[in-house]
Amino acid sequence: MIDRRRLILSGLAGTSLALTPRFAFATADTDRRFIFIIQRGAADGLGILAPVGDPAFASARGDLAANALSGAKLDGLFALHPQMTASAALFRQKQAAFYHAIASGYRERSHFDGQNLLETAGTRPYGRDDGWINRLLGMLPKTESKALALATAIPPALRGPVSVSSYAPSRLPDADAALMERVAMLYAEDAQLAPLWASAAQTEAMAGGIDPSAGRGGVAAGKMVASLMAGADGARVAMVETGGWDTHINQEGRLGTALKGVDEMIETLCTELGQAWSKTLVLVATEFGRTVHANGTRGTDHGTASAAMLFGGGLSIGGKIVADWPGLADSQLYEGRDLKPTTRFESMVIAALSSHYGIDPKQLQRTVFPDFPT
Repeated sequence: MIDRRRLILSGLAGTSLALTPRFAFATADTDRRFIFIIQRGAADGLGILAPVGDPAFASARGDLAANALSGAKLDGLFALHPQMTASAALFRQKQAAFYHAIASGYRERSHFDGQNLLETAGTRPYGRDDGWINRLLGMLPKTESKALALATAIPPALRGPVSVSSYAPSRLPDADAALMERVAMLYAEDAQLAPLWASAAQTEAMAGGIDPSAGRGGVAAGKMVASLMAGADGARVAMVETGGWDTHINQEGRLGTALKGVDEMIETLCTELGQAWSKTLVLVATEFGRTVHANGTRGTDHGTASAAMLFGGGLSIGGKIVADWPGLADSQLYEGRDLKPTTRFESMVIAALSSHYGIDPKQLQRTVFPDFPT
């Protein structure tokens, strides 16, 4: 009988990422880069990082287990989804790490509440007005510490006292140069509007005319993010929203499509960021997981614990899987249906960010996750 209660530290949707991705960016005077890719809709951690070595896996997952067996075996217990080929390669190069049986403190199954708690890290949904990424920005050097959201609305994770403006690629025809020049002249003497206009123009130039809806979603999104994070004036903190993870029906194909998009995005970021990849940390996480057993429509329903992913050229725990694995036997499930959470999302982020930025973990916890119990 394998002891499932252990810490494992081993050699660790929809359409085009259902990927109509929305982006949020923030700049600060640091050469380090941080990207948070949120999987909105509750991604199935058991499908992403399948515990194929668990004796109960095959019977618990039924038809959903077959696809997992063709994925890259990362160790004696876990296999990565077969669509995540680039991520598997990065894992072998110690530029990827995975957490499993992870969750925030939220234990209900509402997407909106779960996402809000994941992004604000409060004690209850909508209990805080600021997000943990905005609180992180407050700890970084103040010079050029502006924040920029490529989205129609600022995500909750980036809301707070550090100023955040927005930018979204327009589907309308470009304004001609003469009009842009006249607007710039109109704003030139305005103390508030002039810097905002200059910032917007600089962001437009950095975007390089890349259309995130063109071509494969993951590649286009990765190029957009890398372009906006390049150079001395580029963003240093980014948030990317992806959808298509709410796989109630026909999960196998939909999950594979969404994961392929994320895998392409990660691979593109690695390539396009070049030398900056060695100073980049990418976090991929979701609001909660999905049920262990499939439903009657070859999908899964809202669950509890899931998996999270870290990527980067200088990842301190690269090539490792971190999981206090609870097991998949019926008696080991949370409320008799879900993967039991054994690791808090906040603990993972505190460890990852403190290592990445060289910030004392206790200080980071007090500032970025003040409501997280010590």
